[in-house]
Amino acid sequence: MATQLEIEALYDWVHFFHTLRCGDYADFSCAFFDGNFDQTLKAAQKAKHQWVLDGLRFQPVDRILDVGCGWGPVLNAVRKRGGKALGLTLSSAQARYCAVKGLKVLLQDWKTVRPFTLGVFNGIISIGAFEHFCSMEEYIQGKQDSIYRDFFAFCAHALPVGGRLFLQTMTWGKEVPDPKRLSLTAPEGTPERILARLNKFYPGSWLPNSKEQIIAAASEFFNFLHTSNGRLDYIETLNRWGKDTGNLFKPACLPKALWGVAKLFPRFCFDADFRVQIESARRDDQQVCFQREIMSHERMFFEKR
Repeated sequence: MATQLEIEALYDWVHFFHTLRCGDYADFSCAFFDGNFDQTLKAAQKAKHQWVLDGLRFQPVDRILDVGCGWGPVLNAVRKRGGKALGLTLSSAQARYCAVKGLKVLLQDWKTVRPFTLGVFNGIISIGAFEHFCSMEEYIQGKQDSIYRDFFAFCAHALPVGGRLFLQTMTWGKEVPDPKRLSLTAPEGTPERILARLNKFYPGSWLPNSKEQIIAAASEFFNFLHTSNGRLDYIETLNRWGKDTGNLFKPACLPKALWGVAKLFPRFCFDADFRVQIESARRDDQQVCFQREIMSHERMFFEKR
């Protein structure tokens, strides 16, 4: 699993620029356009929150756990609908941001949490975190399935019978790549080079093989209800983020954006992995992977047995 240092190597610097371009409680995950690409990104993200909570059969008195809560968009949506929510994150910047916004968050890895210390929840949500639960090294060692089973066991301990879990995650696409072939010196444009850069962008992270692997890992504890493929929605979300980056150059944001760039300049000079992260973002590697079906995306509902 990605360590706290690896998570912070991305999310703590992305936090500043992403909230600056997208506003408060910004989702750093795929929106839910559901075929309607005429709506705004903000509306599509709000539609995702509504769709997920409705899928959990959310009631205003419910208590929700968000594993990998980011900058609190789901926690805020639960609060707006009258519920109580607790978030887990490994990013100290995200934890500080949520605390300032009055959201309850623990800076803790789910693997180190004893479920009984958190109490029982009516529903669990995990959006965009599952892809960080297994590292490339753990995949090579054959530990991926057991890691996923441990996550579903953790969730099952925190839910009553009939309680629901929503999981949104990227997966590999048409085929699972060979990690030993990934290389920053591979020919430009090949999956091997693109994925080598993405491995630096998302350090310590390796994607699930498929939705079938996830369903199998959950099967001891959960009934699988249904899934919605979000590959096209993710492509559109990335397109919108690209356009929103223009907000950084508006007079209201430009001084803060320049301050953020200046603060990161020493890191750019001395951290080779950070330079690869920047190059990966500049080349739109993630979007290319979705377009070429190197990667896919699933939005899955489960119910505890």
